[in-house]
Amino acid sequence: MIIQLKQDISERQKESLIKEVNEIGYKITEVKTQLGDYLVGIGKSDFDIRRIGQKEGIEDIHIVSDEYKLVSKKWKAKPTSIDLGDGVFIKDGDMAIMAGPCSIESEEQIRKVIQHLKDNNIKMMRGGVFKPRSSPYAFRGLGLEGLKLWYELAQEAGIKIVTEVMQVSQIEEMYPYVDIYQVGARNTQNFNLLDELGKVDKAVMIKRGISGTIEELLQSAEYVFSGGNEKLILCERGIRTYEKASRNTLDLNAVPILKAKSHLPVVVDPSHGIGIRAYVPQMALSGVMSGADGIIYETHEIPEKAYSDGQQTLDFAQSALLADQIRKTFAMRKTFALL
Repeated sequence: MIIQLKQDISERQKESLIKEVNEIGYKITEVKTQLGDYLVGIGKSDFDIRRIGQKEGIEDIHIVSDEYKLVSKKWKAKPTSIDLGDGVFIKDGDMAIMAGPCSIESEEQIRKVIQHLKDNNIKMMRGGVFKPRSSPYAFRGLGLEGLKLWYELAQEAGIKIVTEVMQVSQIEEMYPYVDIYQVGARNTQNFNLLDELGKVDKAVMIKRGISGTIEELLQSAEYVFSGGNEKLILCERGIRTYEKASRNTLDLNAVPILKAKSHLPVVVDPSHGIGIRAYVPQMALSGVMSGADGIIYETHEIPEKAYSDGQQTLDFAQSALLADQIRKTFAMRKTFALL
């Protein structure tokens, strides 16, 4: 069960409530986030919910059968809206676009990408400064100094930053310079990292694991939420299957399922999802029609010269066309929703 506490609940009232919940066979975990205080109860005893719901200091109470409690839609029916400030949101009923290179490479590259985003009214820039690479000899990012430079230029342009955090020690040093911490597919079940991201007051986007299930993605989000951070975004980025014709298999089935199971916004990454530049636009638009709240894709002035993932990266002309098509497709989707 999930018990949402009133802001003015007294310690006496809370102690009395916890004692009674324990008596009916539920173990309580207290969760305090930026937005509220909760008691998460784990147990199997049947009881009349009114016995607890009538006690003083309770705002709301729900029985949630899912293993993931706090990210479940069975508790919170109203979709979560992520407010990044300056009128930039990731939320149900809207279409967020995030674009940028796989890797942050230089000041010149950052300036060119930012100008491209401004020209196309894209408010969020993705990019990596700490790059997890399959080969230890591949380019692995400009690190913290690259992030500081990127942040300075993005701030001037009113662009929000989405970038990957790879380990616990990076969270604090990155904090002043990011708007969304991205947890990559290789770290989706790095529970130490997820625990620590639960302690920060910044948005966290969790990508689905390379071979992860929908349930596992939701459990990863539960780690962050239970640690105290409600600012969560789920990202479908393709999973590894036996298919060799594409880099990954973009599981668009996951989008409506995640939207049905969770109140968190869902973003689709077609660049990693298929890994082939020619097909990224089709998969992006398919992601829009599947019900996603946002699309995140890779763009570079000259993809063939990109330090990483050039084969799945759009050039600026392709990116501009796709951004326009995403908006038009989303408008079409909203029309269909009214039928």
